[in-house]
Amino acid sequence: MVIYCTQQCAEPVRQALFSAGAGTIGEYDECSFNSEGRGTFRPGDAANPAIGTRGVRESVNEIRVEVIVPKWRVNAAIAAARAAHEYEEMAYDVIPLSNALQDTGSGMIGELADPVTVMEALNHIKVRMHAPVIRHTTALDKPVQRIAVCGGSGSFLLGDAVRAGADVFVTADFKYHQFFDADGRIVIADIGHFESEQYTIDLLYAWLSEKFRTFATHKTGVVTNPINYL
Repeated sequence: MVIYCTQQCAEPVRQALFSAGAGTIGEYDECSFNSEGRGTFRPGDAANPAIGTRGVRESVNEIRVEVIVPKWRVNAAIAAARAAHEYEEMAYDVIPLSNALQDTGSGMIGELADPVTVMEALNHIKVRMHAPVIRHTTALDKPVQRIAVCGGSGSFLLGDAVRAGADVFVTADFKYHQFFDADGRIVIADIGHFESEQYTIDLLYAWLSEKFRTFATHKTGVVTNPINYL
């Protein structure tokens, strides 16, 4: 997000943005980039300018304040900046970035306390995930300790799992030819779409119960898996 403001208004605007959740990059917060420039504007006949005169072009030394804002906080950041801004009309830009949420991914990596064989890992996954069947690639002749997981259709993350050094990638919805992409580097364990996501509702239930203690939280016990196994 880019906000243009006068030099004296820059600090209040920055603080408003930070308080609204903008400016966090990894383990650092209150991050911004500020550059000086010259802004021009001409107030219209119905304007009520904080600086300048109606119908006369004005030129002001301004600061361009740039911050990273998560998508779900954009509206709050805009509102906060408006409240702190001195101009009647705040000039700003919201620019989508390809590195948004760079610290958040679609899957997770974990390590077992002690290594196990591939078949021990697969059998444990089958039991704990209540999977009637696991479609998997050839069991490699090496111990399993590092496991990558992605609920739902996670085939697009295979390359990331390999680069992360995972021994097994647990996910779902791999197509026939995609199994070849393991290429002896990793074991793909396709446990089924529903099976890979079934505990999400429990995680959400626990989180909501913790965060909203004054609300009655309920969760369904209905199984919606449309797939049956013979």
